[in-house]
Amino acid sequence: MSYQVTLKASGKQFTVNQDETLLEAALRQGINLPYGCKNGACGSCKGKIVEGQVTHGQHSQSALSSADETSGGTLFCCAHPQSDLLIEAREVQGAGDIATRKVPCRVNSIVMPSHDVAILKLQLPAAERFQFLAGQYLEFLLKDGQRRAYSIANAPEQEGPLELHIRHLPGGVFTDFVFGAVTPALKEKDILRFEGPMGSFFLREDSKKPIIFVAAGTGFAPIKSIIEQMQAKKIDRPVHLYWGGRRPSDLYLDDLCKTWAKDIPNLEYIPVISDALAEDAWQGRTGFMHRAVMADHPSLKGFQVYACGAPVMVNAAREDFSSQCELPEEEFFADSFTSAADLATN
Repeated sequence: MSYQVTLKASGKQFTVNQDETLLEAALRQGINLPYGCKNGACGSCKGKIVEGQVTHGQHSQSALSSADETSGGTLFCCAHPQSDLLIEAREVQGAGDIATRKVPCRVNSIVMPSHDVAILKLQLPAAERFQFLAGQYLEFLLKDGQRRAYSIANAPEQEGPLELHIRHLPGGVFTDFVFGAVTPALKEKDILRFEGPMGSFFLREDSKKPIIFVAAGTGFAPIKSIIEQMQAKKIDRPVHLYWGGRRPSDLYLDDLCKTWAKDIPNLEYIPVISDALAEDAWQGRTGFMHRAVMADHPSLKGFQVYACGAPVMVNAAREDFSSQCELPEEEFFADSFTSAADLATN
């Protein structure tokens, strides 16, 4: 059995098969809805059911609460229709021109800029031209059928390997492999396979508004890609880059950001540390990163915000920027770095 879904704003329609989510069906038919994690944890694909009924699979209560669901809220990545539907959803322009593909790659290098972060560079086959939008991610295809997603950290036009920033999560299937916590460990010249590009986290170039980037930990990776793309395309919109970590060592490319602030007109870099120790001798901003943004910009109604990191940070920024700083909902773009621990059954 299949059902027909109509987008209220545009009138576009697509069909959802019984074994598909709304997001899977939309993307399959060339309708680009916003999404991030695709597993019900981040809330990037949140929309509304105007007419009809759906059932939801496993998802985080922080992404879709029971009250949201009662009032018609839905997560397209885990919603299965039970009837024809009329939905409210933001369509993403510009993401549908690049096909998602499965690609082999060779590990070019593994560099550890800090004790728990690896910068992994992947060499593609000589004849391969992998296209993506700055800010998008790829998914490694593991031997047991599992997948692990990582944002691409270099700009699309840059020659050379793809760059990924990977934080070690002890016990993680892929990160233990990368950091040598299991045998055999990942090493240079190993062959991997991935699928991509994916995600709707990329710069909306049709806007001239100033930008606030909010990055937590390795959430810096896709923002690095976007900033380098802006440099390449000579996009000179004002940029305020907030990068947060628990301790200064978490800002593993701090020198690069300082160089950007010196060399790129209209780019301001604000590092924020939440749990510095006395031995760190930290003299900069402290506390919650999104609160630092709010202190500096009490009104965000003239900005676009791009936030990337753990769901707790992204969700707090989304809620507080909207409710307290007048940021329009449609000007907040997010990529949540989720894990199994971020999910809870409803």
